[in-house]
Amino acid sequence: MQTQQLSLFPYLEPETAPRPPDFIPIYEPWLGKREEQYVLDAVRSGWISSLGKYVTRFEQQFAAFCGVSHAVSVSNGTTALHLALHALGIGPGDEVIIPSLTFIASANAVSYTGATPVFADVDPATWCVDPADVARLITPRTRALMPVHLYGHPAPMDALNHLAERHNLLVVEDAAEAHGAEWQGRRVGGLGRIAAFSFYANKTITTGEGGMLTTDDASLAARCRMLRDHAMPPEKRYWHDEIGFNYRMTNLQAALGVAQMERIEEFIQRKRQIVRWYCQGLADIPGIALPVEAQGCTNIYWMFSVLINHPFPLGRDQLILALRGQGIDSRPFFHPMDTLPPYRTAVPRPVSLALSRAGLNLPSSPSLTAEQVRHICAVIRAIAQPAGVAQPALSPIPNPQSLPAL
Repeated sequence: MQTQQLSLFPYLEPETAPRPPDFIPIYEPWLGKREEQYVLDAVRSGWISSLGKYVTRFEQQFAAFCGVSHAVSVSNGTTALHLALHALGIGPGDEVIIPSLTFIASANAVSYTGATPVFADVDPATWCVDPADVARLITPRTRALMPVHLYGHPAPMDALNHLAERHNLLVVEDAAEAHGAEWQGRRVGGLGRIAAFSFYANKTITTGEGGMLTTDDASLAARCRMLRDHAMPPEKRYWHDEIGFNYRMTNLQAALGVAQMERIEEFIQRKRQIVRWYCQGLADIPGIALPVEAQGCTNIYWMFSVLINHPFPLGRDQLILALRGQGIDSRPFFHPMDTLPPYRTAVPRPVSLALSRAGLNLPSSPSLTAEQVRHICAVIRAIAQPAGVAQPALSPIPNPQSLPAL
């Protein structure tokens, strides 16, 4: 069974597997001299654990970027979610509504608290949680809503916050994939009671591993800081009134984060430029649906994601293999949470299931060049072209400034 899985999804091969020199990975961090300089400075300072100037600096930068008063750095995005829920008092007997179509970390973080994740379906256009389905799932046990800004598109926060106010619920944003995305002119990270971000190596900015909580609630931020350090209050060393966690970020990671934050606007604009190249190169291919950007939203397109359906000549999984044969990496969408063994339900959410079967993530690194994107699009067009029919030549990719805004 494992061999079959590896042959179908070759991205599971170990990183030591040989790659051709022109291989285009699904994602690569964009690192430069500044990152090297700051990390080396942290090493030379001797402050390599969770104390040091870069931790504070990174938190301040990220809070300002999200337009909130407080940011609390942590060891990764999953611990950010868990810490947020725990600090809010979510626990056994509670229910937290999350989208079915998300990465398993969202569901696991709820389970870590002893609460129960409840899965809502998603919108077929934006792929984010559907407020109408959320409303149907609210019960007396519901304590919180956890919308996910999937693949960089913001969730419908106005409708979700309205539901939360009506039913006295907490809103925890899972913004792991959406650094810089905007809902009605406001950046994600400040649209609920608290938000969680990830800085894994394939995120828009990275610290290798790492995460961040953002909030305007000073007391909640203070509680998260205390809990992340074994619940040790800053005024009384080695005293612990409750069970806490070791969820701290290191100064080395934060040094990398500071350098990345100084380039984040460049990263966001570059990724939107790459989207324009993709949309021009893949336009009008039958069976390929391009991603959307809902009115009033800014999608940061963490992944450039498309849907593969009839009449495209290959199924999504077959296209993954065909692209891999041409040296192009890709990924399927997440499995719906309610189809996975730990969380399986009798009737999975239908929109999530359909999107999961059709969704494909194409290479999305901010370091992608126009020629690489053009090559990816040309390969997909060649696959889509019926046998014996001449393939029209692709026009050169224009200057991105000449393309219409998304």
